[in-house]
Amino acid sequence: IKSFQTVERRAFEESFRRSGLYKDMIVEEMRKEGLPEQLAWIPLIESAFKPRALSRARALGMWQFIRSTGYRYGLKQDKYVDERMDPVKATRAAIQYMIELHDMFGDWTTAIAAYNCGEALVQRAIRAQKVDYFDSFWDLFVNLPFETARHVPRFIATLLIVGDPAKYGFELPSPEPVLQYETVRVDAPVRLAVLSQNLGLDQAVLVNLNSELRHDSTPNYPYDLRVPVGYGEKCLACVASLPQYIPPDVVTDRHTVRPGDTLGAIARRYRTSVDAIRRLNGLRGTLIRPGQVLRVPSRGG
Repeated sequence: IKSFQTVERRAFEESFRRSGLYKDMIVEEMRKEGLPEQLAWIPLIESAFKPRALSRARALGMWQFIRSTGYRYGLKQDKYVDERMDPVKATRAAIQYMIELHDMFGDWTTAIAAYNCGEALVQRAIRAQKVDYFDSFWDLFVNLPFETARHVPRFIATLLIVGDPAKYGFELPSPEPVLQYETVRVDAPVRLAVLSQNLGLDQAVLVNLNSELRHDSTPNYPYDLRVPVGYGEKCLACVASLPQYIPPDVVTDRHTVRPGDTLGAIARRYRTSVDAIRRLNGLRGTLIRPGQVLRVPSRGG
């Protein structure tokens, strides 16, 4: 609580504001499965309610799934899409994971700890007990990784603060409004930036609605694109008139620019195009400098 009141105060308030985008959806999904609604606050400490949050351990998304656990709970991960970054799909997967963990450990604090570090580490901590039983998470506390041991108290502190902000010296900001959208079936690759421009929208609107798209472009197979309410028909008309976009290949090498290198020479060396290199690295022009590290399409890609 003290940490949230002081050094993490601003981050806590920003996370609370961002929670408004997704919390109603999460609570509704929790209710469908009969889970405690308080669990909807887990993303505040996992990811600050950021759909594209990436941890040092390569856990991704609002619910911080590592790649293997994401696959285990049905989250699609391919060249174009990573459903760990989709708030709705990841929420449903997280709920199924938490149900399984609660069935395994019998109480929510231990289940939340296992959600953070994995059930194997918690089971190892249980086996390390000096006695042949354990009562709760607090019996395991000292044997858990520091981040996990800290994770559960942070969750409890979050519940206390959002339950009675004034008691803990907070005047929490108004949550952002819930995302409203409709979906349209898009059959061709299209860049969200170009589509946004043609629709007269800020690019961030489509990116936020479709956070699972790895390159901010639709894939080369049929895809249900989320657009603001009322933009469905206009979006389909725009897609039909736009040139097909070729998303960058995710298989890349890294090239360190040497004196005398040009984008053309680098492109020839890696059997690719200048445009592909510029697109992969977000370059506006052709100016590069020695020592600069560029992503280039892999020869085997």
